[in-house]
Amino acid sequence: MRISPQFRTVLLYVLLSALWIWSSDRVLDALVRTRAELSWLQSIKGWLFVACTGALLYWMIARDLRRLQAANRRLLDGHEQALRVLVSAMDIRHRETGDHSDRVMRMATGLARLAGVHGEALRNLSFGALLHDIGKLALPDAVLIKPGKLDDEELAVMRQHPQLGHELLQRVDFLRDAGDIPYSHHERWDGSGYPQGLRGEEIPLAARIFSVVDVWDALITARVYKPAWPEADVLAYLRAAAGSQLDPDLVALFLGNYDELKALAR
Repeated sequence: MRISPQFRTVLLYVLLSALWIWSSDRVLDALVRTRAELSWLQSIKGWLFVACTGALLYWMIARDLRRLQAANRRLLDGHEQALRVLVSAMDIRHRETGDHSDRVMRMATGLARLAGVHGEALRNLSFGALLHDIGKLALPDAVLIKPGKLDDEELAVMRQHPQLGHELLQRVDFLRDAGDIPYSHHERWDGSGYPQGLRGEEIPLAARIFSVVDVWDALITARVYKPAWPEADVLAYLRAAAGSQLDPDLVALFLGNYDELKALAR
């Protein structure tokens, strides 16, 4: 029969406490003769017992928490590995260049750190960036990989993917808080984007960060519908889009750390 961790912890605590009480009582009975001295030593023994058992409990709880954190890390690593396989297949279907989704995830995470994002928010941003186009899995190939310009009807279908992506992520417990980028990365700073028409800081920070990286990547790499732009033209476009399409502060942060962020794309 397998013993549960909590039962094992309690059993160890009870056994050590009982051993301490029994052995210390025997020692005091053998060495102490007067009642006054015995009472004083029993008091010291009691406080020593509290201190030692407190230290023991602290060590046991810390040990179990470390094991739990390690298990959680392994679980998250497993989730991320599974997501990377899914995203690789998705990029192949979309005919994206190289490791597009992984590349923009690395750059967006780097820009987010520079913007002061950390902890749980940074993890959610990374997952959201990796899965930014997950909603496109529900789109037909005739629209998704069409080599030319989309007509109005096809464009309306394409613009459904943020909503579809958001709905997909809400079905997965550990991805529910990672939906800002898939849902809002086509919003624009001036409010002319989609699907909600958010403006300025109404757009979630994670989506504003990702949009800068995504625009850069979309222009500097070749796609089925266009050749790659020269780097100088891409940077000029970002400067021109600051304050209309993109958050101007984040564009400035991106350009100010461009070499560092560009290295993350390699």
